[in-house]
Amino acid sequence: MYYLLVYDIASHKRLPKVLKTCRKYLYWVQCSVFEGELSNSQYLSLKAELSSKINKKEDSVIFYCIRTVNVVDKKILGIEKNKISNFI
Repeated sequence: MYYLLVYDIASHKRLPKVLKTCRKYLYWVQCSVFEGELSNSQYLSLKAELSSKINKKEDSVIFYCIRTVNVVDKKILGIEKNKISNFI
């Protein structure tokens, strides 16, 4: 599956831990946004790691699951912060 992950972390103390975890699994696109292909086990591992690092009453992490990569069309206005050469 291909995933887009976006997050909003309330604490500057937790933010670096969440960022580091996301970078282990996905490609950084821009501030608080990641994308990439994950197996089901990788997705579950990422979800578990993030769950242990965030405060569920203050932070938000959203996974968008793209089941068919053929239906995604990426358009960018302005600069592309981190080019991903193997995007859909």
